[in-house]
Amino acid sequence: MHSVAPEVAGASKRMSAPEMVFTLIVIVWTVLSSIVTGLFTIVISLFGGSENIVHLSARFWARTILAVGRIDVTVEGMSNIDSSKPYIFMSNHQSNFDIPVLLAHLKIQFRWLAKAELFKIPIFGRGMKNAGYISIDRSNRRAAVESLHRAAEIIRDGVSVLIFPEGTRSLDGNVRPFKKGGFVLAVDAGVPIVPVVIHGTYSIMQKNRLRIKPGHVLVEILDPIKTSDYTRGNKDDLMERVRTLIRERFEKRRQHGQPC
Repeated sequence: MHSVAPEVAGASKRMSAPEMVFTLIVIVWTVLSSIVTGLFTIVISLFGGSENIVHLSARFWARTILAVGRIDVTVEGMSNIDSSKPYIFMSNHQSNFDIPVLLAHLKIQFRWLAKAELFKIPIFGRGMKNAGYISIDRSNRRAAVESLHRAAEIIRDGVSVLIFPEGTRSLDGNVRPFKKGGFVLAVDAGVPIVPVVIHGTYSIMQKNRLRIKPGHVLVEILDPIKTSDYTRGNKDDLMERVRTLIRERFEKRRQHGQPC
């Protein structure tokens, strides 16, 4: 915690006045719109509103943030997936803006598999719970296992799930090592994994930095990978296969000038 504060403060001092104003506008809009969306999901849930409606409201929330932040997004590979089938989407994690990018532009119903800390945020966390998103408590092994069992049941019932297998945002823009939990879930659920590669969000907002910049984001949806040939015993092979695909595609685009 002590090492982060000076870095954030230093980043703020290096911002020009227009950058500071723009960053403040985006942050204020994000906070206010998150409160409104969170309250809406709570109200909808009280009247028996479906999780699908809540997800659509979250998609609208995400689109407004991208519009205010002047972030345009291109998606390649949507034809690789069948919206009527469940998948486990696994994406690299570059920035806080990965979440609104995927919510706004991955045009299927899905649920997040997210760390438990996010569900403790007032209003926002309640909204996530009401939307059917799944909490993973990594500090408690038993709770984490139960969460994975619950997620596998949800997926087998036909609902797709999205995971950031790195577990947290990248500090340097590179693809970090993957955690194993998502791959245990994948082999237990028996549905295909869809690797997703995000390019450009790291340049828009880096971890532990306050500066937000407009930019272009490319989202690549790769071919699904069948999990039926894998078990818990060889899940590490599956994990390495998915990570290699995401990392190589990410590096290839970066070498050809695509922002990371």
